[in-house]
Amino acid sequence: MAVAPNPTTPLDGARWSASCESSGRDGDEARAGLEFAASDGRIGGSAKEQLLEELVYGEWDEADEEEDEDWEPGSTLELRVRWFCVNCTMPNVEESTHCKLCSEHRYSGILNQGHLAPAFTQAGTDELAKDVKALKRLSVRRTAIGYDDRMLLHAEFQMKSNPHPERPDRLRSILAGFTAAGLYPGGCILIPAREITRVELETVHTHEHVEVVEATSSLESSYFTSDTYANGHSALAARLAAGVCADLASAILSGQVDNGFALVRPPGHHAEGATVMGFCLHNNACIAAKASQAAGAKKVLIVDWDVHHGNGTQEIFEHDPSVLYISLHRHEGGLFYPGSGAAHEVGSGPGEGFSINIPWPCSGIGDNDYIVAFQHIVLPIAKQFAPDITIVSAGFDAARGDPLGGCQVHERRLQRCFYHSLLRSLVFQVTPAGFAQMTQLLSTVSGGKLLVVLEGGYNLRSISASATAVLRVLCGEAPESLDDEELLPSEAGWATVLEVYAVQSRYWSALCLPAFMKFTSQHINGHLKGEPSFSFFISLFYSEFLLLPVCFCLSFFLSSIFCSSCAHPALLFGQSLFYLLPKLDDLLPWKSLPV
Repeated sequence: MAVAPNPTTPLDGARWSASCESSGRDGDEARAGLEFAASDGRIGGSAKEQLLEELVYGEWDEADEEEDEDWEPGSTLELRVRWFCVNCTMPNVEESTHCKLCSEHRYSGILNQGHLAPAFTQAGTDELAKDVKALKRLSVRRTAIGYDDRMLLHAEFQMKSNPHPERPDRLRSILAGFTAAGLYPGGCILIPAREITRVELETVHTHEHVEVVEATSSLESSYFTSDTYANGHSALAARLAAGVCADLASAILSGQVDNGFALVRPPGHHAEGATVMGFCLHNNACIAAKASQAAGAKKVLIVDWDVHHGNGTQEIFEHDPSVLYISLHRHEGGLFYPGSGAAHEVGSGPGEGFSINIPWPCSGIGDNDYIVAFQHIVLPIAKQFAPDITIVSAGFDAARGDPLGGCQVHERRLQRCFYHSLLRSLVFQVTPAGFAQMTQLLSTVSGGKLLVVLEGGYNLRSISASATAVLRVLCGEAPESLDDEELLPSEAGWATVLEVYAVQSRYWSALCLPAFMKFTSQHINGHLKGEPSFSFFISLFYSEFLLLPVCFCLSFFLSSIFCSSCAHPALLFGQSLFYLLPKLDDLLPWKSLPV
């Protein structure tokens, strides 16, 4: 009997449902897996059924329901899986030429041309895509790339239901994108890879952890967890990945290069001091941080924009005030993998206040939410911290189209779907331009000493385009401007920023009241240009602000009795009270009374 997918593991229902082939599992099980993959548990009733028909079988037709009236629960649901999409690994029937989820051509040239390859035509039928402007470009910065072909040897020994998302093609597609854009090898400096030593590894991981990973070298195939695999070459690949990150950090600190991009796998930010998990063997970003300190850095900033929380990085530096860890991730109240990373997780002991989590409460988060969080949380705190080097755990699974990050439906499919507007609100929509903007903002910190380390990202077209956009900025190009100049965040994004303000203002004076009031004023002005929604007002009182019932009632009362033209001062007054009262609470006389 098959087991339904567990949402707390990185491999979601999409991969599980692919294993429901014609010979094995009954209709109920297959349909359950497809429900989980298509809707992520968010669309109910008839909407869910209609979406499943569209995504799996093509266009939905009411006539199909009449034909299926004689269907019984015990009958077999045939999916006729024959080929897997090179871009997103999703299964497709033999007769189709394009992926049903991402529309990539069955014989796409993405591994040769990266994101510049035509998505809807067969490789070889169009002229080779090239960025002619990029081919003539000379980098204005000394940007280094760390890469080694031997990291491609880390692969799942035997494919299960469909290809594992953390696969060698991830590096191939990114490297192809760099090459087609003219950035590699001519535009950057290639840092030769070396294997990290055990002494260096044990500055981050326990001796037992290192031994367990090394033991896989004598095994043809092994699994640390149900979705974290290893083969006989995995330990070597992990040592090379860690060695590349350590050497790039040292080269940046010493001034040999200005910045760098570590094109490495396996990824690392889920690996804890003594635990292998989430596709990660060794924590590459933490090893780079330790190498930076060995090279003379006194303070290190790690910014993690992977859609999953970097539980390993937070755990390793939880007590260390010399390393500031900031993570922006999908959280959903702890229901999204790995479940950690709530706003109130701030570190402990000497490291209290040096872990900063920006936990998005739902999907539907896009460029504006990230940029606003950077402008009002990340950058003010980072500049107050004044690091000697900034390390980015750069996962690109928050990009549109990623199978594990929350976007499982391609834009082209969405436009044909009756529930287009509903589905768009359920996906992460960070674009290459958004990642480029974040890179540009971080380059203003630590004197431009910036190391980008590849983490997650499993849609090849998305990660190739996003990584190339980031590398362009590292090489000195101005990032592409975003469409929305006003940068108004979503209601959920705004509420998250307010929540983080409330928590982190206890530790960082850079989150000052004038900046808070300016941010609140801008957001309210933006929303009041149109008709404010009820959910907008509810978001004002989201999360920790509910602990202040008096202010809640006051601001809700004021905002409800004034018309929209007068609501701005009322709401601003209420929000200011929300912000001030937790601080005033420390000064009140009853604070010292016994409980």
